[in-house]
Amino acid sequence: MNRLRIFNKAGDPPLPQDKHWYSLKASGEAEARSIEVYVYGEIGTWGITANQFVRDLAALDDGVSPIVVAFNSIGGDLFDGLAIHNALSRLGERCTGRVDALAASAASVAVCGAHKVVIASNAMLMIHNPWTYAAGDAEDLRKVATALDQALEVIIAAYKAKSPNIDEVELRRLVNAETWLTASEAVALGLADEVGEGVTVKACLGQGGALQRYQHAPQALLAQLEEPPEQPPEPEPEPEPGKPPIVDSAALALLITQSCNTAGISNLIEPIINTTKLVDEATVNAAISNAKAVRDLCVAARLPEFTQQFVASGLTAEAVRGRLFDKLVSGGGFEIDNSLPINDDPAPKTQAKQPDTNAIYAARRAAQTGVKA
Repeated sequence: MNRLRIFNKAGDPPLPQDKHWYSLKASGEAEARSIEVYVYGEIGTWGITANQFVRDLAALDDGVSPIVVAFNSIGGDLFDGLAIHNALSRLGERCTGRVDALAASAASVAVCGAHKVVIASNAMLMIHNPWTYAAGDAEDLRKVATALDQALEVIIAAYKAKSPNIDEVELRRLVNAETWLTASEAVALGLADEVGEGVTVKACLGQGGALQRYQHAPQALLAQLEEPPEQPPEPEPEPEPGKPPIVDSAALALLITQSCNTAGISNLIEPIINTTKLVDEATVNAAISNAKAVRDLCVAARLPEFTQQFVASGLTAEAVRGRLFDKLVSGGGFEIDNSLPINDDPAPKTQAKQPDTNAIYAARRAAQTGVKA
């Protein structure tokens, strides 16, 4: 999940790498150069940002080579999708958008920026209203609703830029209904220009159960969530020169303990030992690296309390990213609370003790009369 690969066309895209969900590759001869961009994953904070997309594309673009941007994305941040839309639009006729499997939500906005859009015969385009989650008082929520209305107009404008003659009333109805368009339906609406050959591409569709959050996701796509993902074989890491691999269980347990203490994740020592079963050094090192990544993701999401649970369950960083996203956006509605969070309470101010006038007068009278109050 969450991979953007930018490289010159030279055969198949690079295989996913567990430690790097973002990779870039360039190759090809200058006289027959073409550039392919693979947007296979979420767009925005949880995937690849428009800023990274534009900078990396600019590093490869020579201003003359044709560019193909292939999408298989459940969507993501609307404004990052819009920025990618505008970046593709500026490329003019050199740019072709290609929907390999799914361009949903913000991804459908992004792909419509291409001069020409080719959608695979078994692919889909999904359009729907913008949505968000928010917290605050009534006035804050009214502002959020207004912002969503404005965001809808941005979406409509992006689709109309691709298909100027589209019936706007019908377009708004389809957007409001969360519509999943087949290849032929997308072409009929003008959001795609032609139907291409069908391919089987399932990567990124089900990460974090994102498809299940949509109201009308096709059953054919949901069924793919139950199929185990295909993972490329992991190469065996080579031992460091002069350092034999660790095979002793006690030594592996010591390695985990020392590494976790150094990384400040001593609470994860036991879960790592349990999940790796101390089979070999490569497995242990991979688990430690994964645990660090899981910890960083949970801290970034302000949900550090889930770190130990995720590591104990043997979840990868990619799976955790999806779980955290679900927890952040599917909290079951708005929580209305007029109390301030504890961490945000202002520090109490130290105030001078107020004088007790009665005690002062009583002390003066006692001094004059010699009688204690």
